[in-house]
Amino acid sequence: MSNFPPPPPQMGAPRPPMPANGYQQPQQPQQQQQQFAPGQRPPPPPPGTQPAGSQGWRPPVSAGAGAIGVQQPGFPPQGGAPQAPSQYRPVSQPQSQPLQQQKQQHSHQQQQPQGMLPPQARPPMSGPPMNAGATLPPQQYPQQMQYPQPMQHPHQAQQQRPAYMPPQSQASGAMSSLTQQMGGMNIGQQQQPPAQSPPPGAQKQQRTRRAYVSASPAPNAAPAGASGYPPVNNAAQQPQGYPGAAQTGYPSVGGPQTFVPGAQAPAPAPAPGSPYARSPGGTQMQATGQHAQYPQQMAQPAPFEPPKPRIDPNQLPTPIAVHAHDQELYGSQPYSTATKTFVPIACTEYTAIDEGNSNPRFVRLTMNNIPKNAELLKATHLPLGMVVQPLADLAATEEPIKLIDFGEEGPIRCLRCKTYINPHMTFINGGKNFVCNMCRHENDVPEDYFCNLDMVGRRLDREMRPELRCGTVEFVATKDFIARNPVAASFVFAVDVTWNAVQSGMVAQAAAAIKAALYDGAGLPAGAKVGIITYDRSVHFYSLSAQLEQAQMMVVPDILDVFVPIHEGFVVDANESRHVIEPLLDSLATMFASNHTAEPVLGAVVQVAHEALRGRGGKLFVFQSALPTFGPGSLKQRDDAKLHNTDKEKTLYEAQDAFYRDWAVKLVEEGVCCSMYMFPAAYMDAATLSQLATVTGGEVYSYSAFEGARDGRRLMADLRADVGRTYGSNAVLRIRTSDGLAVDEHYGNLFMRNHVDVELGGVTSDTAVGAMLRHDGKLDETQDVYFQVALLYTTSDGQRRIRVHNLAVPCTTLIGNLFKFSDVDTSMNLVAKVAVAEAQHTPLRSIREKLTDQCVQIHTAYRRNCATHSSPAQLILSESYKLSPLYTLALLKSAAIRGGADVPIDQRIYHMCLLRQFSVRKSLDYLYPTIAGVHALAEGEGEVDAASGKVVLPPLVRASYPMLDPTGAYILASAGSLTLWLGRQVSAQFLQDVLGVASIDAVDTSVHSLPDLQTTLSRRVRAIADRLVPARSGYAYVQIARQGMDRAEVPFAMMLVEDRNNDNMSYVDFLCAIHRQIQIETRPKEGGQEPKWSYN
Repeated sequence: MSNFPPPPPQMGAPRPPMPANGYQQPQQPQQQQQQFAPGQRPPPPPPGTQPAGSQGWRPPVSAGAGAIGVQQPGFPPQGGAPQAPSQYRPVSQPQSQPLQQQKQQHSHQQQQPQGMLPPQARPPMSGPPMNAGATLPPQQYPQQMQYPQPMQHPHQAQQQRPAYMPPQSQASGAMSSLTQQMGGMNIGQQQQPPAQSPPPGAQKQQRTRRAYVSASPAPNAAPAGASGYPPVNNAAQQPQGYPGAAQTGYPSVGGPQTFVPGAQAPAPAPAPGSPYARSPGGTQMQATGQHAQYPQQMAQPAPFEPPKPRIDPNQLPTPIAVHAHDQELYGSQPYSTATKTFVPIACTEYTAIDEGNSNPRFVRLTMNNIPKNAELLKATHLPLGMVVQPLADLAATEEPIKLIDFGEEGPIRCLRCKTYINPHMTFINGGKNFVCNMCRHENDVPEDYFCNLDMVGRRLDREMRPELRCGTVEFVATKDFIARNPVAASFVFAVDVTWNAVQSGMVAQAAAAIKAALYDGAGLPAGAKVGIITYDRSVHFYSLSAQLEQAQMMVVPDILDVFVPIHEGFVVDANESRHVIEPLLDSLATMFASNHTAEPVLGAVVQVAHEALRGRGGKLFVFQSALPTFGPGSLKQRDDAKLHNTDKEKTLYEAQDAFYRDWAVKLVEEGVCCSMYMFPAAYMDAATLSQLATVTGGEVYSYSAFEGARDGRRLMADLRADVGRTYGSNAVLRIRTSDGLAVDEHYGNLFMRNHVDVELGGVTSDTAVGAMLRHDGKLDETQDVYFQVALLYTTSDGQRRIRVHNLAVPCTTLIGNLFKFSDVDTSMNLVAKVAVAEAQHTPLRSIREKLTDQCVQIHTAYRRNCATHSSPAQLILSESYKLSPLYTLALLKSAAIRGGADVPIDQRIYHMCLLRQFSVRKSLDYLYPTIAGVHALAEGEGEVDAASGKVVLPPLVRASYPMLDPTGAYILASAGSLTLWLGRQVSAQFLQDVLGVASIDAVDTSVHSLPDLQTTLSRRVRAIADRLVPARSGYAYVQIARQGMDRAEVPFAMMLVEDRNNDNMSYVDFLCAIHRQIQIETRPKEGGQEPKWSYN
């Protein structure tokens, strides 16, 4: 006898008679001992029993979605409390004994005939091998967190559950597959049956049924027999590194499992011919005219429960597909800025042609259609704002910005609102007057600027005047904009030489990094000068005059009344004094090798740097290794573990006192910017010290537990990029808008004396300022909405300039256009900046709830206003905003926002500073990592493309552990780090060609760079790693993580944002939770407002 349940009746055949109680007693199949071929895996044990330790392990699965009343992975059962998470435990009885118990336990249970099931709920005849996407019994795996339970209307308890409705396809395009899957869920639409207890054993039947639901294999997963773990007979015979074996990171089967990388590792693949192997045809039944064959021990669903379809994670929106599509659109043809609709994504490599609107590299709006009034904007819940990067670098294929000199009179401006002349101003009266595009005021045209108009009202000299045809231009500033005589910028490097700094190797690495920044690569900006300071309990100055043979050091021990003892030779030309600077930097670590002072006087250094750079402007680079506890600006140890992960934790985000902020404001007045390079080995109070950077317009860098061998190259590359990029000092930025709009708030590393002007001590090509906009009137939908961003600054060589960016976008009254032309990348960058700003006075718990609620409200508004005819059970996402759930989840998982007491306060502050200072391009890299497989490179991948001149990357992989092939190798790049992940079964040839070792056990994980081997594969892999670096902060060290062997796999798994980690949901779970809440928001309310679920 077979263990298969009886086949369903034929079409049209009469149903078997039902007992009086309404349930059919299942037939008792004859017991038969199952035989398994080598490589086959026995079926899973029934619910309530323990999985056999000899059968390896099965990974947790992505949460599916089902109707109300069905217990989902991580969701409490309807009307009950959530089950406590369980651990993997070994059992002593063989696999066949639980099967016998299962038959005995189910002998009294009723089963529903297969013919009564809808097609979507019938078990498949065969399918692909079970992978991490398959639905397994949820009680067998530890739950990471509790999920919100769907709400229930009061009247639902009095209604019967309607019949199952198959999914209805209402979406089109790329989202159709996801829409169909979510449509079959009927989440929130199934009415609750009368309160009753389920039949005995119904819950076990339900779990058993879900244990056999099949799912499509991941597209990047290797086929069966290649990527799956090799079949073994028992735990003792398992290969080293197999999850069931005792290895580092994986406990033995005899104890509780403490770590599963990513919580969703690939499952072992069953051998071909196994009753659990699935054909490549998918999960649907094949109609052959005969009864379908079903897997063994397939239990039938309880009669009170509808079938539960699941979501295929491969159909969910991903940045990889979106960015690849955008690259195809704009990679082969230039982008015209006159197009007032879509703009290229920030990470797309494109060439822009300036035709009246500013290049998107400089100004990006959250929506490229502006709503007419505040009521229309409020109905969408979309953020209205912009992110400005005024000195952004242009592509090599784009034309440089035009410089215009209007002489002593300066550029033409509107007399009322002071808007600079731009291509959107209208000339009238034969060219004698022009109408301001901002305030509509008529102005007279100066006589020396007059020109006749053509038949359409355009000036005849329009093509010869860049200010009338280009969206971005630069004017030479007149005397009215020069408060003091501009001079070339001075760069001062202040290095902490206390005992901690010397012993950690920071002093030697900082000296080497300064030397490389000055004389390797681009070097200092044109005209810039350099000075050097060292400090411990006193401040050391160095005379670097070119007339000297070696540097002269002067010590100022009186830190309470510090002064600059050197008038000539403190800041010098780096090239002229190279013979003096290089020997000093080479001997810096030796000079202070015996220094036992442990108290750096940072406050005195800031005071003396302000004095030295007064009237010059420039930049201060501070290398700090410990909490300053001596001298001016001394701080106390205030970190309290009891405050972590509480509402009072926000008090640690505030500065201890106003000393450093007050001196930062003084630095801004002198046109000095500060970059903080922190090397914390203990608490440093980054919230207080970071004000030197956040107020002056600088940036914060952090190297926790600094090691020279590991972090030296990263420090060198960071400093080189910081020094060599475009720089301006003593800057003032102002944003002007059309009448009816106003700037509500500015965000970023900046200082504001009023609500209009943004003051920056220094501005670089990476400086990004966010601005939230609001309506202060109604706009005219027949005219465009205009924006102008003006930046007044001094170049590094001492020239005063005014850079102007102009933008014109349509005004609309259609809510559909607001969603259609929205920019989710810019929106998430601005939302992150706002969240960090609110963290100073709002608990992180409230911020997380606000971020989740905002995501729900946006998609609810789209559902109500743009998808009213679709089925309520379907999840409908806006094409432009379909990545917002994933980006929101990634932001919730970031160290700046996520909960938990395991994030050090200094580390959290550092990540807050990153979100505050990041441009749109860098924020995309921060939120979603880039993963490239390097184990199976195709022809041309890893080689330089002759057309573009850039290295061709292999296909990218989604940030999810099940997408990784155990036989492969992947490089993950994310915000300052590169990780080379090696699968447990990676080929020996790859290891020999790339790492120079014969086996994975011989890999040296202490090496933090890829070896330069004379092999083709080594060269191509290193080229791919270098290709992933430029969009990030300098060169990141390479961390090698071997699957199931190294502790480095733990932080690697934490960066896989689509998995369940960081005390947060997986991508699938989060999208299902968003879907449930949207249905709650959109269905009719009865009995008052329903409560909302909390993310925390």
